[in-house]
Amino acid sequence: MNKVLTFGELLLRLQAASPALIQKGQESVVEVFAGGSEANVAVCLSKLNVPVTYFTAVPDNPVAKSVTDVLASNNIDISKILWQGSRMGIYYLLSANGLTNGDVVYDRAFSSFSQLKPADINWDTLFKGCSWLHWTALTPALSADMAVLMEIVLKEAAARNMIISVDLNYRTKLWQYGTDPLEIMPNLARYCNVIMGNIWAAGKMLGTPVSNNLNRYTAKEVYFDHASATASKIFSAFPKCSHVANTFRFMDNPRHNLFYGTYHIPEGNYISATLETNEVIDRIGSGDAFMGGLICGIYNNYEPQHIVDTATFSGFKKLFIKGDFTD
Repeated sequence: MNKVLTFGELLLRLQAASPALIQKGQESVVEVFAGGSEANVAVCLSKLNVPVTYFTAVPDNPVAKSVTDVLASNNIDISKILWQGSRMGIYYLLSANGLTNGDVVYDRAFSSFSQLKPADINWDTLFKGCSWLHWTALTPALSADMAVLMEIVLKEAAARNMIISVDLNYRTKLWQYGTDPLEIMPNLARYCNVIMGNIWAAGKMLGTPVSNNLNRYTAKEVYFDHASATASKIFSAFPKCSHVANTFRFMDNPRHNLFYGTYHIPEGNYISATLETNEVIDRIGSGDAFMGGLICGIYNNYEPQHIVDTATFSGFKKLFIKGDFTD
């Protein structure tokens, strides 16, 4: 079977093992995990028995080797990874699991991945054996050069008639190079067959309208109508797109979570049941797990309701697993 190729930066996640990353007058304990949205999706796909390969660039050192070994141990093909440059990107989570303080500090400048150039990549090698490319908005958020690189990647994938999916991950602490996402993302989204995110990210990146009256207390039916209208606008603006999906996740305290998803195709709109828990362990990566479930469902030609149910359960399950990766 042809593989799904995920394309993006492999990161180290450093987080506090206690209430704060650094505590005055006390020993600080830091936990380290492998992470990065596209790697998270690759792991989820592998767990769902979808054949997957992962592309990134990392330095040829023992730290990077230990992280890629984790990927390989999850039955992910890492043969396409480029070993070059001098450092891995890092993000710091300022509390244990992001439950009490979800603030993130990125340290990704001058990483091996962020310094990639088109000439570094052999396109035939990259796409060999693959029928699907998955990427996220995190890559063009890094720099103008990475936005240019991402368009070249998408053009090459489109020329090979690959299915292309994107997660509209929006991070306010990225996009710091003087360009608004609306200047970049619509041009990149036009290559995509599958667009996932939420109605707010679509507004930030694709220009679809979002009501200012929506909040965590808004009725599910209202959100479904809004998501369906947003999907209709995306289908109209981006003719290649035939699948749109959204996550809805609401928290009113560190461990209480309401989670559901919507899925839209030109022929109809679908919504999952609402899943609820008061036992969240780790909120990071749940959107990536939803994306993995979505790709799995479309890849395997599930019925539409089965697709959104698979994606939602996959994302919800991640809330109970420590670290970026699902299990």
